[in-house]
Amino acid sequence: MMKFSCEKVLLQSAIAVTSRAVAQKSSIPALEGLLLHVDSGLTISGYNMQTGIRTKVSADVVSGGDIVLNARLFGDIIRRMPDDVVTVSVDDRQTVHLSCGDANFDILGLSAADYPDLPEVEDEYAMSIQQKTLRAMIEEVAFAVSTNESRPVHTGALFEISDAGLTMVAVDGFRLAVRREKLENMEGGAFSFVAPGSALSEVKGICADTEDLATVTLGRRHILFEVGDTELICRRLEGEFLDYKNAIPRKNPITLIADTKSLIESIDRVSVVISDKLKSPVRCLFECDKVTLTAKTGNGESRDVCRLSGDGGGLEIGFNNRYLMEALRYAPADTVKIELNTGVSPAVIVPVEGEENFLYMVLPVRLKSAE
Repeated sequence: MMKFSCEKVLLQSAIAVTSRAVAQKSSIPALEGLLLHVDSGLTISGYNMQTGIRTKVSADVVSGGDIVLNARLFGDIIRRMPDDVVTVSVDDRQTVHLSCGDANFDILGLSAADYPDLPEVEDEYAMSIQQKTLRAMIEEVAFAVSTNESRPVHTGALFEISDAGLTMVAVDGFRLAVRREKLENMEGGAFSFVAPGSALSEVKGICADTEDLATVTLGRRHILFEVGDTELICRRLEGEFLDYKNAIPRKNPITLIADTKSLIESIDRVSVVISDKLKSPVRCLFECDKVTLTAKTGNGESRDVCRLSGDGGGLEIGFNNRYLMEALRYAPADTVKIELNTGVSPAVIVPVEGEENFLYMVLPVRLKSAE
C-alpha cells in the first residue's frame, strides 16, 4: 500500500516536465508511463531510453512505494482536478485511487519492476553556470544543430569547458553558431562533450530565467543536467565533431557594421517572393555604407536597401534568406560586425566590440550570373 498527498499545481507541473521524456509509442508499455517513487518525498521520472527527466515534488507521505502510471492519462486527470490537494493511494492489485475535492478516479498502474533504471552518471567532471545563461546559450546555438542523421555527432551541440569558460558550438553544413560565456565554477579540469539537440531543447525548457545555478556533470557515456529539483540525463553523442576553429575564416578584408533589426527587416521584406515551392537566394550587393538586397522568383521581384557602415567594395554575394536571417535573429546584440571576403566565402557575424561572446558563420549560395 502506497499513499501520499500533494498540491495539484506542483504535481501538474512535475508531470508536464517529466512527460517530455516519455516515449510516445513503445513496445514496452512502462515506457509510455511515468515512474512515481515515494520515500520521504515524491520523485517522478520519465525515460524514453535516450533522455530521462526526474523531478522531486514535496508531498505528505503516509507510506512509500513505486508505481508506473500512463503519462497521458495521469496528466489529463490531474490537469482536470480542482486546485486543491490531490491524494494518491495504491492497493496491492496496483489499482491507483486519485482524489481531489469531490473528484475521484480509479485507474490501473503498472509494476515499477518493468521500468528501466535511469543511467548513473559518474561525477569526475562538472561545471556550474547560471540557468538563464545556459538557457540563452542553448537558444542562440541550437537553431544551427543539424537534422541530418548521416553525421549523428552534428545532431548535437559541442560543449567545451575550460578555465576560459563554456563554449557551445552547433553546425549543420550550411551555417555554424558559436557562443561563449564565463562559468561559475568547474571541477576536474577542462572537458568537452556533444549533447543531443533534442535533449538540449528539454534542458532549455527546465531552465528558468534566474541566476540560480544549473550544474552539468559529464559521465563516460551520459551527461547529467541538474536544474533546481529536476535532473535530466541524456546520452553523449560519439564521433568526430567539426574542427570549428579551423573552419572559420578570420582574415576577411571587408568589415561592415549593421543594425541587426534593420537588416533582418530588409531580408524579411525581400523574402516575400520566396516560398518553399519557389526558392531563390537573396542577392546582396555590398557598396559604400549600404547593401542592396534583391530576390527574384516566379512570384515576382523584390528589392530593398539597408544602410550599413563600411565599404563592401561592390561585392555581390547570395545567401539562403532563412539562414542569414536566423543568424542575425539569434545574435544577442543590437548591432553586429559582418566580415566578408569573396562571393564564394562565408559571411562571419561577430560582436562589434568587446569579447567575442558569439560568432555566426553562414555559407553563401552560388548566384547565377546577373539576368
